[in-house]
Amino acid sequence: MAPEIRGTDIAGPDETLTVLVPSRSMAEAAEALSPRVRAVRADPDDGPPPDEAAQAQVWVPRFGAGSPSPEFLATLPRLRLVQLLSAGAERFSGRLPDGVVLCNARGAHTPSTAEWVVAATLAVQRGLPDFVREQDAGRWTPSTHRSLIGARVLVVGAGDIGRRIGAMLSGFDVELTFVGRTARDGVHGTDELPALLPHADVVVLIVPVTDETTGLVDATFLAAMPDGALLVNAARGVVVDTDALLAELTAGRLRAALDVTDPEPLPEGHPLWSAPGLLLTPHVAGTVPETGARAQATVLAQLRRVLAGEPLADVVDDY
Repeated sequence: MAPEIRGTDIAGPDETLTVLVPSRSMAEAAEALSPRVRAVRADPDDGPPPDEAAQAQVWVPRFGAGSPSPEFLATLPRLRLVQLLSAGAERFSGRLPDGVVLCNARGAHTPSTAEWVVAATLAVQRGLPDFVREQDAGRWTPSTHRSLIGARVLVVGAGDIGRRIGAMLSGFDVELTFVGRTARDGVHGTDELPALLPHADVVVLIVPVTDETTGLVDATFLAAMPDGALLVNAARGVVVDTDALLAELTAGRLRAALDVTDPEPLPEGHPLWSAPGLLLTPHVAGTVPETGARAQATVLAQLRRVLAGEPLADVVDDY
């Protein structure tokens, strides 16, 4: 568990709270919270931050921002909190100065990402990509595909998004199994994967990027999945060994739905573009019109905690 971090660890009760934000709308919303809040627009890609940024205790990077540079961080001597707009924190974890807390936007992307998993799983199970290709070619080609009803679904990642995926899938009468980093009530540990994988019709990946999850889905993992099984990756591309997956897809033994790839963006001519049995989307699982508003609401809720001296939410611990 992450240690409890309170708002008073970020700014004193009578202190002006200076926040670096990526947009004018977020600046206006932040300053509307309290006269104590001073919002400053700043983005490392735009060059050195304005002088007033040196007073900032909080930085909200823009969505999709790359890893912070030491040079940019050096201009923020009072920085105490980096509040992300994303759930993924791998570009920032381990790259911040000592004493700077990292928090993610847990929940902001949950419903849309879970929705993509269900949509992609249904599409592949029912052969919709094949029918779209036949439609484009002007061919009427009836064929029978698999069903999601009653399928054995293994969700690797038992956090907020994984649980929402399970809730959404419950209406399909699936046989649902969760896997987490460590075993607990209702959740199997990753050490049990070799015994679980041979019984899964669908394997969903929704884990954070860590040393343990990078390359987790390798040739051995894939070989343990039964013939015809479906791999659905809504986590990060580096969780899957691309060459190993390509070998299984090319052989026609497994199918896959990927919202993320390694490398990413997928370059022109990469063999994944033409791999059989693959549904591919360009990292859009969490992207719906409501996502930005949810992410901003997460930031504002965190700033309210800081102002009230309350414990922070969604502190990233060993992410």
